[in-house]
Amino acid sequence: MKLRDYAPKDHAACIAVFDTNVGKYFVDVERNEFTEFLHKLPGPYLVLETESGEVVGCGGYAFREDGTTVDLCWGMIARTRHGEGLGRLLTEECLRRIEKEPAALSVLLGTSQHTAGFYERLGFIK
Repeated sequence: MKLRDYAPKDHAACIAVFDTNVGKYFVDVERNEFTEFLHKLPGPYLVLETESGEVVGCGGYAFREDGTTVDLCWGMIARTRHGEGLGRLLTEECLRRIEKEPAALSVLLGTSQHTAGFYERLGFIK
């Protein structure tokens, strides 16, 4: 697996990852919001791809207006790849990068009941 910065050519692949998660993790109407997010990235965004170049995950982070709080943004793994540790890999890389940001004092995350346990196992608290 390879983690790299998002590029505009990844747009369709990231939308495809999103689509695999509609139903349980996202609702269909969020697709437009995610599309707009990709067009106007507020911060670093990463893609996770296989050795063959298939994008199987994406996620990133952005500073809030206060300049010290960081939000994890639109983290997702293709549904067929859940349970392989890829979400942990992606999230830990985002957190490593945030740690290098001198202004970052806290990390927040909005999530659902379906993924709350995953993030709690990574150390996030309610």
